[in-house]
Amino acid sequence: MSETIEQRLMRLGVELPIPPKAAASYVPTTLVGNTLVTSGQLPLKNGQLTTQGLLGSEIDATQGQLAAKCCAVNVLAQAKAALENLERIQRLVKITVFVASAPGFFEQHIVANGASDLFLSVLGEKGQHTRSAVGVAALPMNAAVEVEATFEVA
Repeated sequence: MSETIEQRLMRLGVELPIPPKAAASYVPTTLVGNTLVTSGQLPLKNGQLTTQGLLGSEIDATQGQLAAKCCAVNVLAQAKAALENLERIQRLVKITVFVASAPGFFEQHIVANGASDLFLSVLGEKGQHTRSAVGVAALPMNAAVEVEATFEVA
């Protein structure tokens, strides 16, 4: 018998937080048919941003990867809140990773690996996804990274 998503989370030492509430006029997730879409999740832990500022000037790619991983944990927390059971996830379809980038920073794809690697570790084959990694001038609350996801669900 294969591991459940919850068992993988436990084995990896990842505890899903109570998902952050929307910070403005939007909802954290939308479920339409068999598609669950999350709003962008920031690197919040215990209600506080873990990583602020621009990649390439204030923050390096390794710190950015950790921030992206934190965002991915929050994406999974939102998915669990919406679905009640992560086993409903059939596959992760796509993620978009927004990276607050200083001019001349070109490692958005490296930063995005923090989220991609977490999803693959937790979801296994169901975590293979398409991805966009986008450099932006700024993110809400001066966050360094933001991650959104689209899932196929049962």
